Amino acid sequence: MLNRIVMPARRLLPTRAFARGVSVLVGGTAGAQLLTLLAAPLLTRLYAPEDFGLLAVYGGLLALFTVVASGRYQLAIPLPETEREAAAVLMLSLLVVGLTSLVALLMVVLGGGALAELLGVPSLAPWLWLLPLGVALAGGYQAVSHWAVRVKAFPAIAATRIKQSLVLLTIQLAASPLGGGGLLLGQAAGQGAGTLTLVRPALRTARELRITLAEVWAAALRYCKFPLFSTWSGLFNTLGKQLPALLFAALFSPVAAGLYALAHRVLAMPMSLIGEAVGKVFLSSAAQAHRRGELGPLVAKVHATLAQIAMPPAIVLVLIGPELFALVFGERWREAGEFARWMAPWLYLVFITSPLTHLFSILERQGQGLLFQSVMLGVRLAAIAIGAAADDLLLTVALFSLGSAVCWIGFLGWIAYLTANRPVGMASSTLVALGWSLALLMPLVIAAWPAPSWLPWGMALVLSGVLVAWRYFLLFRKAYT
Repeated sequence: MLNRIVMPARRLLPTRAFARGVSVLVGGTAGAQLLTLLAAPLLTRLYAPEDFGLLAVYGGLLALFTVVASGRYQLAIPLPETEREAAAVLMLSLLVVGLTSLVALLMVVLGGGALAELLGVPSLAPWLWLLPLGVALAGGYQAVSHWAVRVKAFPAIAATRIKQSLVLLTIQLAASPLGGGGLLLGQAAGQGAGTLTLVRPALRTARELRITLAEVWAAALRYCKFPLFSTWSGLFNTLGKQLPALLFAALFSPVAAGLYALAHRVLAMPMSLIGEAVGKVFLSSAAQAHRRGELGPLVAKVHATLAQIAMPPAIVLVLIGPELFALVFGERWREAGEFARWMAPWLYLVFITSPLTHLFSILERQGQGLLFQSVMLGVRLAAIAIGAAADDLLLTVALFSLGSAVCWIGFLGWIAYLTANRPVGMASSTLVALGWSLALLMPLVIAAWPAPSWLPWGMALVLSGVLVAWRYFLLFRKAYT
């Protein structure tokens, strides 16, 4: 019976390897993200903004540890030509995850209370024991999911996404009487859900090949650029993303961190739906394309497609972000919609460029990646410092978002140069996407700007949504054929 259901579904997938891989990952990730988005209006009514601020600070700490949990060796797993060398890199990644988890445990035991006070959230101290657990689960998942990317086990990765969302939301909904701690419990448990599904085949291969410590050490030396450069690059990138949540709690209040966290979560989650899936499949395919001299056309095609997908939601948020947030999440979250209005252009650029950051690893130019992330971190720190000095939260969000957007535009120009794509060609893809989006969203543009009484923005949103959905259908049908 299961085969009768699965086999016809598989025939619906596109025949091209890249589009097929993206479709499988998007399907699994879409289900996971849809569950999270559907639960968000309920969570915002069960939890207060300060509870989300607690989650934002914990999530920021967890992200900082997770990005360096395996020394970034997991990025090298898809690169070796032999399974034996790749398995050695996998074992190396898991060993480094164990060491990083121990460091997180020592930090919590020796200075957890002081850290919570420093970050302006003393109520986080009793829950910091979840940090080393989350590091172990999230870091382990990173390693084994990159092994799954190597062997193109995209359906298995998609299944784990669904499991993670189900566990996370079930715990967060059931543990709401605990306040912010309920959000943290769900976050930690969701990080590791589904990991066993991926770790078993990965470790089975390593056992069959009988990987030795000497081979693990050789892999550590061969791919030493990843911890030397990619670790710092990834750390600076993640620190830049988590700075607002961490510093808003310390400089303003946990409520400010919670408002920003919800805005970022709602914007980044749908945009990462396809972006993360494309990134994983791009990592799997780009190494081969580079060896064949076909990397430039692949990059141009991925960028153009992502621009068409991401532009309409970004314009919607700029036009009616506050009204949309107040309607969906409740009136007390309207200010988060104001944040979203400023964040939309920045996160649009992240969406269309983040899958291409894998080029740093594929081309082994980790040093340049580190330079880019260092510059962006400095810009973001300056933006937060200026906003905090003015004691203006909205100004801080605006400066942070605009500074980040400028940095990503520079990155896109560098990618165009590196892959022999003309910057004019990359820019024209954005202009075409903008033109299509404005045409499709014209009902909403009319309702949001002149605000005629005969066209309420709710009705205009529905009309524009139908037009955008039709455009998406045409784009995905083209990918399938």
